[in-house]
Amino acid sequence: MIYENLILLVHVLLAIGVVAFVLIQRGKGAEAGASFGGGASQTVFGSSGSGNFLTRSTAVLVACFFITSLSLAFIAKQKAANIAGIDIPSSVEASPVGSDVPVSVIESPASALPTE
Repeated sequence: MIYENLILLVHVLLAIGVVAFVLIQRGKGAEAGASFGGGASQTVFGSSGSGNFLTRSTAVLVACFFITSLSLAFIAKQKAANIAGIDIPSSVEASPVGSDVPVSVIESPASALPTE
C-alpha cells in the first residue's frame, strides 16, 4: 500500500515535470538566440543550443513516467487478482412482492392541477 502511494506521488511529479519541460522547449524553427539576442545562445548553452539538454532531460522524465505507469498497472492487476479471489455473490435475488411489502400511493388533489 505504501509503495503504491509512493509510486503514485512520483508519477504525478514526473507528469508535472514532463509538461514543464515540454512547454519550456521551443520548436525547431525558433532559435534560442532570438530570446537572448544575437550569438548569446552559444555562450549560455554552447554551440548546440538549449535543445540538447532539454531534450535529454525530457526523454529521461518520459522514460521514468513510463516505468511508473507500468508499475501502477502491475499493482492494479495484483489488486484485481486479490479481489477476484474473494467469494462475492454475483447477483442478489430480489424478494418477491407480497402482502408484507407496503406500497403507498400518493394521490394529488384535483385542486392542485393547473386549470386552463
